[in-house]
Amino acid sequence: MAEPVDWSTATRVGRLVARGDRLGSSYLADSLATDFERVTAESESLVRDFTRLDSPGIARAGVVDRSGWIDANVASMRRLLGSLNTHITDRLSTGPVGVLGRHTAGTELGVVLGYMSQRVLGQYDLLMGEVGDAADGDIVFYVGPNVLLLEKRFGFRPLEFRRWIAIHELTHRAQFTAVPWLRPYFLSLVDGMLGGIEPDPRALLRALARSAEALSRGKNPLDEAGLVGLFASDEQKDLLAKTQALMSLLEGHGNYVMNVLGAKHVHGVERMEKALHARRAVGGIAGQVNKALGLEMKLRQYEVGERFIKELVDIAGFAALDVAWSDPGALPTLPEFADAKMWLTRVDSTRVLRARDSR
Repeated sequence: MAEPVDWSTATRVGRLVARGDRLGSSYLADSLATDFERVTAESESLVRDFTRLDSPGIARAGVVDRSGWIDANVASMRRLLGSLNTHITDRLSTGPVGVLGRHTAGTELGVVLGYMSQRVLGQYDLLMGEVGDAADGDIVFYVGPNVLLLEKRFGFRPLEFRRWIAIHELTHRAQFTAVPWLRPYFLSLVDGMLGGIEPDPRALLRALARSAEALSRGKNPLDEAGLVGLFASDEQKDLLAKTQALMSLLEGHGNYVMNVLGAKHVHGVERMEKALHARRAVGGIAGQVNKALGLEMKLRQYEVGERFIKELVDIAGFAALDVAWSDPGALPTLPEFADAKMWLTRVDSTRVLRARDSR
């Protein structure tokens, strides 16, 4: 059976868009592997002690260039589509556009990955441990050229900046490896959204109609979820809302842990916070690209999620989050991110108090 994406096209286009950087092959890169091995081990312990999310196994650091990050993500996405329901890949690979559709999908994916590879600093690959060789699991990737560029641009102390990045990525690893149901739940959301894909020109017409309606009301049709939201059916939008809520919690939790532990263990963290905040608040053409790709939604997830967790901590303490990790039904919904008390009421404040007292 033909695969739904021309993966070689995705890789080739991604590398072209990514562009290399001379810093990645300079003497400045010599310390990257050693430093990230060190700070990954340190951060794993710090995150475990602070969050009480006890991950099995040992995290491994992998320093890559932009092309290496693209290769890793293409491999993960290929595994993901291969592990999902067969009917999904059937519909994607045998649609009316055939080979042209697979090539187009590969080109679009390559553009997205190439653009993102210029910005990402680190990434826990949650898919590597899900399928394939188990020895490939628990990899935390760090994109060397991007790390070096920011260190040089802002004058960060390399080891301190690298430790700060590692804390964030090891928090994501703790979330997905210490909470048994979280990885399969996330994959089920992806499965559901992909299962509703319509390889049909009529889907384009419906998307254009929704776009025109939004514009008539003075709204940007890409505001909610980029192009994904524009083409989503009602059922997919429900799944998308659940995915957004989950990612807001994960990103907000990651940022909160990163900043609390950073204040204790990373010298110069205040400057790093300001620099990365300004980097996220990108405008102009790059800002429009972020919006189209749905990356602006991800940036809002950092802010919305962290604001929710700060409010929750003020009301009930950090241990209150233990309830959120108990089962999917306890996850905050999108409306609850605007009011932590609403979530506390729904999940039963006595459960929260018990979690807090157990600390």
